[in-house]
Amino acid sequence: MFRVLLIAVFALLVLFACQANSSESTETPPDMTPLAWSCNAVIYEVNLRQFTTEGTFTAFSAHLPRLRDLGVDILWFMPIHPIGDLNRKGSLGSYYSVRDYRAVNPEFGTMDEWRALVSQCHDMGFKVIIDWVANHSAWDNQLTVDHPDWYTRDGQGNFVPPVPDWSDVIDFNFENHDFRAWMIESMKFWVTESNIDGFRCDVAGMVPLDFWEEASRELFAVKPLFMLAEHESPDYHNAFHATYGWELFHKCVDVARGDRAVNDIFSYFASNNSTYPADAYRMYFTSNHDENTWNGTEFERFMNAAKPFAVLAFTAPGFPLIYNGQEAGFGRRLLFFEKDSIDWVANDYAAFYQALTSLKHRHPALRNGAEGAPLVRIASTGDASALCFARSSGTSRIVVLINPSQSGINFYLNDPAIAGSYRELFTADNVTLTGTDAITLPSGVARVFELIE
Repeated sequence: MFRVLLIAVFALLVLFACQANSSESTETPPDMTPLAWSCNAVIYEVNLRQFTTEGTFTAFSAHLPRLRDLGVDILWFMPIHPIGDLNRKGSLGSYYSVRDYRAVNPEFGTMDEWRALVSQCHDMGFKVIIDWVANHSAWDNQLTVDHPDWYTRDGQGNFVPPVPDWSDVIDFNFENHDFRAWMIESMKFWVTESNIDGFRCDVAGMVPLDFWEEASRELFAVKPLFMLAEHESPDYHNAFHATYGWELFHKCVDVARGDRAVNDIFSYFASNNSTYPADAYRMYFTSNHDENTWNGTEFERFMNAAKPFAVLAFTAPGFPLIYNGQEAGFGRRLLFFEKDSIDWVANDYAAFYQALTSLKHRHPALRNGAEGAPLVRIASTGDASALCFARSSGTSRIVVLINPSQSGINFYLNDPAIAGSYRELFTADNVTLTGTDAITLPSGVARVFELIE
């Protein structure tokens, strides 16, 4: 009898195991083929509170014609949700302390005004993505009352921040499958209710990858979306089209300060090519809301080399970001927990970024992901800090010569393969390059040459 029971139990275990394996095998991974409209896209980050003196959806909409002329394609809005009051930092709190995942911050406007803004953006050719904070919520989110088991607890049963310094938020428990399902439904809410085009996912690396894979799979069944992760890891491209290029950013800061050689930048791209999927979009930048507020403006970090490294972000194999205010040469750290409006001052930065977005759009070698051309270093002699490369697609070619230092440099090109007639991007001058040219670049200058076919 015991033997019969043992066999029966064993048979049941095998059956359950087979069913589990069968269930897992039917879960196809999300299709991360890049969306056609994203292949040469430029993303623009919107800090809505600080964008205008009003800090509202309606006030922001007046800037859409200017942003269209600037040439940006994707508008990424920092979190637009109501902000927690309990343990709030500053008088206005952090956007990333979400009190209600299915509502808009009344300081910004109403849900109807948000829908109208998204519709207006679409009519003008923009795509819209919103910041999504899946890892943690405000202390006074209603979920703490309705579903306290959805949160991480300490030994005494208290809610806990994800890290001690984030005292205004508390950590979610991703081992709870009911919570996961609710969070994905909340993301779907914004797709179905306001027709957004994707998400920028905050601290995505602090959230299990299998959650993002599940979320992307379910979201893509509603609508093709663009997914950007605030994280830097090849495996997260299982659920995201784009990830942050933090490593390149920090290497470039070091080069600008004279603490690192330009060889390390070329080594970075070689390593990136070997470790990331061919279709992976790596987002490159010289500023964003974190860097601007906590570490300094692009002028503090890069000093004279702010523009040259912006040129690198737009012309290297990657996906370029403009943080709001950069196109006005905005040189101040924005407060994070208080009202601190951007000063929109007309200067040559708008034309500078407009030239870069136009180049990005029209030049096939600069497409994002696998459609773009590889970066090929141009040999040079003389000043070792010269950062020179070419990217070619068919008969089209761009040659990029960057001075990443704080002083003028002189060097000689040593690559006859780039010989040809070019037009320089910023001056519109026609130039003949032999590939053995003597080059002088003042501090703060980069030159981009586009082959005249």
